[in-house]
Amino acid sequence: MGLKADHGTYALMLQECLFRKDYKLGRRIHAQMVIIGYVPNEYLKTKLLILYAKSGDLVTAHVLFDKLQDKSLISWNAMIAGYVQKGFKEVGLSYYYKMKENGLTPDQYTFASVFRACATLAMLELGKQAHGFVIKCCISENVVVNSALVDMYFKCSSISDGQQVFDRSLNRNVVTWTALISGYGQHGRVVEVLESFHRMKDEGFRPNYVTFLAVLSACSHGGLVNEGWDYFSSMTRDYGIQPRGQHYAAMVDLLGRAGRLQEAYEFVLTSPCKEHSVVWGALLGACRIHGDIDLTKLAAEKFFELEQGNAGKYVVLANAYATVGSWDNVAEIRATMRDLGVIKEPGYSRIELQGVVHLFLMGDKSHKHSEETYEMIKEMTCILKDAGYVPNFSDD
Repeated sequence: MGLKADHGTYALMLQECLFRKDYKLGRRIHAQMVIIGYVPNEYLKTKLLILYAKSGDLVTAHVLFDKLQDKSLISWNAMIAGYVQKGFKEVGLSYYYKMKENGLTPDQYTFASVFRACATLAMLELGKQAHGFVIKCCISENVVVNSALVDMYFKCSSISDGQQVFDRSLNRNVVTWTALISGYGQHGRVVEVLESFHRMKDEGFRPNYVTFLAVLSACSHGGLVNEGWDYFSSMTRDYGIQPRGQHYAAMVDLLGRAGRLQEAYEFVLTSPCKEHSVVWGALLGACRIHGDIDLTKLAAEKFFELEQGNAGKYVVLANAYATVGSWDNVAEIRATMRDLGVIKEPGYSRIELQGVVHLFLMGDKSHKHSEETYEMIKEMTCILKDAGYVPNFSDD
């Protein structure tokens, strides 16, 4: 790395770092600029901004963004995507609004990030407004945007709108199909998942590892053990896709839900992912459903061993032991949590009605409609119990 590099050389080096996703090297190049007193131009500042945003260092990205004299659409998109991908969806959306206030017209990359944020936050009204803007901007036939749109509508429980966007899309790819398949899977529509999967293949699209994960999860929820095995085998046999930890976990969940715990345990032991916590977590979940004390303790011990750095593991283990009535273990884990100062964040639900977002925290009665909400929950619980539903009283 020469000390006399010019704007063009630095631009090429930073572009190579972005292409390779070698953000560590990109930071070293930036450090060299600072050490030698090199002042990057606006183009290089934008490149650095993108690099830091993609690497997740949003503090540095924000500093670089503020120093830009000419904030282009590219720089705004980098900030929006960076915050959305890092989990700060509301902040990402705030940049979207500011960008529009500054007179810039969003493009496909802007909308892809906005729809991802709306999907996670279940902000249907904002998603619909952005959808209208997509049509106004004449980019409604972009495959990236449409895939994100389908995903957003399904995650916001607007299934008919998601299907409609998909049906009207003239340009589709495997991502668009996977958004549809995953969307139906999220709502337990097993028949639609499998029908869409086979339609996708009939139209000449090759499924990817995400597609298969959605299909295996649907088989699990539908109790389709034999079909699940067929799809799992098809991954490698027909498409050369090596199953990942999540695929093995989905198979463990499939076997576990069907009550075949011993088979699930043996499958874990013989899988190449037996050192992945997600697989043992799936087995632990299956043990909770069927109340197998011995296997719960075994799975919990392995899960605990592989998740040492995760404070949330204590809650998972305490709930698992509580489900099978192993109260001594529950007391031991909760004592450990107290000693370590581990505090579980309260669970909450979030819903948007007529453009207003409502939060309902567990045990909280501060909402102005809390009395009506709790009364409705009681009525629904009675109806579900009459239908044979057995509630899970663990605190997760």
